[in-house]
Amino acid sequence: MLLVPHDVLRPRQPDEHFAEEAAAAPVVGLVDHDALAAGDAERAVARVPAYGEAVVYRGWMLSSFAYAGFAAALATKGLTLRTGAAEYRRAHELPGWYDALAAFTPETRWTSGDGRDAFEAARAALGEGPAVLRDYTKSMKHHWDEAAYIPDLADASRAWKVAQRMRELRDDEFTGGFVLRRFEKFEQAEARTWWVGGTCRLVTAHPDTPDDLPPLELPAGLADAVAGLALPFVTVDLARRADGVWRVIELGDGQVSDRPATTAAADLVAMALDKN
Repeated sequence: MLLVPHDVLRPRQPDEHFAEEAAAAPVVGLVDHDALAAGDAERAVARVPAYGEAVVYRGWMLSSFAYAGFAAALATKGLTLRTGAAEYRRAHELPGWYDALAAFTPETRWTSGDGRDAFEAARAALGEGPAVLRDYTKSMKHHWDEAAYIPDLADASRAWKVAQRMRELRDDEFTGGFVLRRFEKFEQAEARTWWVGGTCRLVTAHPDTPDDLPPLELPAGLADAVAGLALPFVTVDLARRADGVWRVIELGDGQVSDRPATTAAADLVAMALDKN
């Protein structure tokens, strides 16, 4: 069964953003995303039928805490999310996947919490040069100059000013701690790859550039590294660096990764529900 958020004003219908995917699934259950995000998981799944056993979610991003509540509430109905709560957190938060993919992605350091001392330690560990700042789950790339890009890590005051602004903008959604990633220059749009059971099953454009799918070449060894994470359903976003090397930008849980408008909903749903 595929679970999708319901429409806020019409709770018996799927959210418009996921309506095509719901239409492509053989069996659909509707969940209340706002209730999930607020921590009321029992109310969120009240309309979900006790159909079968395994379920897959396709919806808006959830915190790891909210997802754990989601899984627990479904379990009372005899339903099991194919991606467990611990697996979701490993995919959703950068520290969960970074070590496995360190050879394929920009060098990274992170903190636990938002304290200045921990930030300074991470900054010093990464060294000099430009960096990109985010938290465990998200960057503020649409506020690039003020809350994402650090021109030189050696400039402590400027780096901390960017960190403070990012923390301010993330507000209650700030997750885990500060993440500093060494800046690498990329020359074209990203590609989004979709993996089920450790196998790449679909390659699409990135949702931000749906009409621009670059001719992707998976780096040697990446497939084994992703498979080694033993995660049921993930996405891996890649871009080609200026020197021609393909690099991992992000790994995320496939349930909350957006589908580009140029990818058919039926193709994605068939892949997401097929665990083989």
